[in-house]
Amino acid sequence: MVQNNYSKITPEIEKLSKICKSNTIDSELYTKFDVKRGLRDINGKGVLTGLTRISEINASKIVDGKSVPCDGELFYRGINVKELIAGQPKEMHWGFEEATYLLLFGKLPTIDELNEFKAILADSRSKMPKNFFRDVIMQKPSSDLMNNIARGVLNLYAYDSQPMDLSIANVLRQSLELISIFPSLAVHSYDAMQYYIDKDSLVVHRPKADLSTAENFLYMLRPDNKYSPLEAKILDIALILHAEHGGGNNSTFTTHVVTSSGTDTYSAIAAALCSLKGPKHGGANIQVVNMFKELGKNISDWEDDDEILRYLEKILHKEAYDRTGVIYGMGHAVYSISDPRAQIFKGYVKSLSKEKNRVKEYEFYERVERLAAELIAAERHIYKGVSANIDFYSGFVYSMLGIPKELYTPLFAIARISGWSAHRLEELNGNGKIIRPAYKSVQERQNYVPFEDRK
Repeated sequence: MVQNNYSKITPEIEKLSKICKSNTIDSELYTKFDVKRGLRDINGKGVLTGLTRISEINASKIVDGKSVPCDGELFYRGINVKELIAGQPKEMHWGFEEATYLLLFGKLPTIDELNEFKAILADSRSKMPKNFFRDVIMQKPSSDLMNNIARGVLNLYAYDSQPMDLSIANVLRQSLELISIFPSLAVHSYDAMQYYIDKDSLVVHRPKADLSTAENFLYMLRPDNKYSPLEAKILDIALILHAEHGGGNNSTFTTHVVTSSGTDTYSAIAAALCSLKGPKHGGANIQVVNMFKELGKNISDWEDDDEILRYLEKILHKEAYDRTGVIYGMGHAVYSISDPRAQIFKGYVKSLSKEKNRVKEYEFYERVERLAAELIAAERHIYKGVSANIDFYSGFVYSMLGIPKELYTPLFAIARISGWSAHRLEELNGNGKIIRPAYKSVQERQNYVPFEDRK
């Protein structure tokens, strides 16, 4: 990986950084001026900043005039995702493409429309610029694949003859091309990184026109190009569940904000990628996998509830794992009683664990899920409920699929590009104003001191 003197923190910079740290804002001022930190109110509910038709998250219902928690629901264009997935044929591996069509166009495709859409995506996959792998992806690859992918997306601007054309037709064309080539960008970035680390021979597998997004990802990633029907199905389900999650999640809100400035598609999507790269947004499943590795090493009997509970208490009390007090994969900013994505995913995870002979591990995850929910609710006095989110199981699934951890967040991006594209088109269709929330200055006024009088 590329390293140079720019990476070094000098004593002079360290000294200046201490001045930066002193410029903090008293947390009590947020209460005084009723500022919603993180754009959430005191109960954690998001502050309304926009309107959308693309998706909806529901985690409460009205009972006797009061809002109370309920089992979580996720809707794509008004259709319950649970029904969207349950209604697909068992052997179908094109569910992500169907969900993408729904998100972009607001309706389910007919069989003919889906086939035409699949053909458009297949054609778009072949439009990766000639020598792009050699001239862009292989040049100075980073150890962080999200950095590589964002750089690749920005470079695509130079290959587009109409990069600043903001007509809906042109932005849709750009979006479909990005949706199509994201798997190649991710896998080929991983190939380049491995080549620079191992200095071994480099074999790059090109996507196939007759394969779905999920199938192509597995086909390109694996040296033998092979995968089972169940593997393709469960990865397809994972892509559907990660494709969209309301306009208020950090990367999607970023897409709206940047799009509202009138910038090009490549800049808007690169900004969304940079948001998703943040571990608070896109990296939670890696934390879950790492935490379970620690749990597995320190718990001798994976079927002993008391032993598991004791170690979870240590994590919650900042005495074990990374000492943050977080049991990763548990809880969500919106869902309380249940995350529908985790509920849907769980059944498929169990099936895959049987195929991979990892049932004991699955049962360990299931036991930790139950005990952690009870422990957090009791210790933190959370009466509305605590549940596992989709990150709790997704990392385990990816590990069973043999997907390297470096590709976990890029895989999230491969799915979420569909939602970002739908929201970008929605923002452009709305002809809205530039998004510019207000910030209140709490800096005291100072008198200017002439240069010669400063000491």
